Amino acid sequence: MYDPSHLRTFLAVAQTLSFTQAARRLGLRQSTVSQHVRRLEDATGRQLFSRDTHSVELTEDGEAMLGFARRILEVQEQASAFFTGTRLRGRLRFGASEDFVLTRLPEILEGFRYDHPEVDLELTVELSGTLHEQLAAGKLDLVLAKRRPEDPRGELVWHDELVWIGAERLRLDADRPVPLIVFPPPGITRALAFESLERQGRPWRIACTSGSLSALIAAARAGLGVMAHSRGLIPPGLVRLPDRFGLPELGRVDFVLVHGTRRTSAQSAADALAATILAGGDRLHRR
Repeated sequence: MYDPSHLRTFLAVAQTLSFTQAARRLGLRQSTVSQHVRRLEDATGRQLFSRDTHSVELTEDGEAMLGFARRILEVQEQASAFFTGTRLRGRLRFGASEDFVLTRLPEILEGFRYDHPEVDLELTVELSGTLHEQLAAGKLDLVLAKRRPEDPRGELVWHDELVWIGAERLRLDADRPVPLIVFPPPGITRALAFESLERQGRPWRIACTSGSLSALIAAARAGLGVMAHSRGLIPPGLVRLPDRFGLPELGRVDFVLVHGTRRTSAQSAADALAATILAGGDRLHRR
């Protein structure tokens, strides 16, 4: 009833909220992406996206289709692997940024391990900047991490807005430097926070620094300061700070998958894991 190619296109649009970005990810024309979505909507008899010239959003039926599309494609891939007799093997070095520590990434990795039990998956959790360095040095095969929007590297998983977050009862004194809770260098959100405050001419100080997201969250919950963080990944116990705090706009950030440039025996496994993450990417940031 539902064409798998239409479902893959639907997932790409749902994750990027952009027909243009989905077309780039899939290597299709934008008109083809629009056609796939229209045919899927015809097949379901429901509108899956509300869209205008400025934005694309999932409808309530579109949100429901996310889970169905993932499961249909997962079962299809399992059946294909079973009947073709292809089994992935070998060592796969995968790096994920600290941003995903508290997301549903473990569920996605568990599903991959179930489907490919003979792949030896080695997970490294680090700052995005560090992971990009390790990938360039040939120490990793695949990385899921942040990049700046102007950075061309990687396959887009989703765009997100960076926002200021903190404890709900946090108070800031406008006459004192902004207390920052940040990752150490080469943290991408750290650099963007510094740049935005310096453009505004607002003084700041570092209240807490740690390479552990859990430690930063603990500091923020204790009211030690503010964090620059992805809007779609705000941890429990913290809130987006209101405009009355007068903090500057932070801009947007991309979450991407980046393959190593060196061809290794892990290439097929890396491709399969990348496809699994792209198929379930909405689970990383939707609650």
